[in-house]
Amino acid sequence: MTGVTSEDFELRTEPFRPELLVHCYRMLGSIHDAEDLVQDTLVRAWRAFDRYDEKRASLRTWLYRIATNTCLNALESRKRRPLPTGLVGPGEDPEAPLVRGEEVPWLQPFPDGLMRTDPSDPATVVAERGSLRLALIAAMQYLPAKQRAVLILRDVLDWSAAEVAEALEISPAAVNSALQRARAKLADAAVGEDDVLESDDPACRAMVDQYIEAFEKAHVVAFSKLLAEDVILEMPPFLNWFAGRENYVRFVARVFELRGTDWRVFPLAANGQPGIAVYCGDETGVHRLHTLHVFTITKAGITHNRVFQDAGVFAAFGLAPELPSQE
Repeated sequence: MTGVTSEDFELRTEPFRPELLVHCYRMLGSIHDAEDLVQDTLVRAWRAFDRYDEKRASLRTWLYRIATNTCLNALESRKRRPLPTGLVGPGEDPEAPLVRGEEVPWLQPFPDGLMRTDPSDPATVVAERGSLRLALIAAMQYLPAKQRAVLILRDVLDWSAAEVAEALEISPAAVNSALQRARAKLADAAVGEDDVLESDDPACRAMVDQYIEAFEKAHVVAFSKLLAEDVILEMPPFLNWFAGRENYVRFVARVFELRGTDWRVFPLAANGQPGIAVYCGDETGVHRLHTLHVFTITKAGITHNRVFQDAGVFAAFGLAPELPSQE
């Protein structure tokens, strides 16, 4: 294809940028890496655009091929991005010192505001949320890169085995084999969350509202009533994580003891899941950004809370570093 200006190219490819960002995030587990790789994808696409043949593939398919291979190249030199539950066993003492794992490239959450899914298509919205849940993204980190790509292209994007084979330059039989192995590994990781409440479910919203109220009132007993018996709390970049309602509540009580009881909390959404941004007040009345939480919620209550304390993650969600005094 010749005679296309850079402005024309940008106009034609810009609508695909949001979904390419989601695709690269699924592959890498990092919003920042995904942003860089989308940019690399578009640069490569521009350089090769004179060879693009719209009779052989749609522009969307062609861009996804480039993005997938760009991600595979990047993964050759990058470590997997885990969560604490994938690295060490659970802690037994919520009062024990926290151990930082700064050397670990932690899995990052993805802001729902960047999904750009068409809200008029409920089925697409639910599918998008399900394919971005943190439990699934975390489990996919333990798949070999090519298996990860096959799984996403086949099960998320619904490409045929032949389309995936052409994109990855392998045989359809190799695609089917890789898909079977990837599905088996995810089944072993028990990532099925069929009973998870969607973030717009009234029961889910009510539980988040109650959690926010409990946090802002520093009401430890109220927390306990919202948690499933086998709830998990993990907090990258800390290696410590805790299982069970009693340990969770003990840790929250410790936070209030150490950081005080002056908090402001706001709802947000990440990976198709409900969450909150938490600000801690100081003696001057200024509230500084403390943590970002992403919940997994079922009818039994909150079953998992992943708490992030990372300036890069905060920036990706557009969270203000501090709030002005309310006086």
